Amino acid sequence: MRITLDTNVIISVLIFNSKTLNTLMRHILFDHTLVISTYILEELEMVVQKKFPKKMNVIEEFLNEIPFESSYTPKEMDMNLFAIRDVKDYPVLYSAINDNVDIFITGDKDFFDSINVEKPEIITPKDFLKKYCND
Repeated sequence: MRITLDTNVIISVLIFNSKTLNTLMRHILFDHTLVISTYILEELEMVVQKKFPKKMNVIEEFLNEIPFESSYTPKEMDMNLFAIRDVKDYPVLYSAINDNVDIFITGDKDFFDSINVEKPEIITPKDFLKKYCND
């Protein structure tokens, strides 16, 4: 499956040592294709620079070490494709839809209230592990 991780999940993977998130990453990297949009990459850099500036090298190492498919988030988007509470999250989900991603993993509750989204499946890290992994 093609899977996109929300920025909050990537940051949690990189900054906090969590057995759940380490297991999640192992499954995604070995069994699926990770897709990261340019919007998420930019947001990742901005958030880490602001909140965890001493961890910027971890982001660079992560992106250089793991296999992932990079995708371009267009500047012009159809803003009527779906409804989402926080308009700043629109490019994240728009990219996942545009990239034909099967699963979008996030901890942000705003995405779970998205209207008119059939694909990708929006799921939390723990729910992904329960549903798709046998560890």
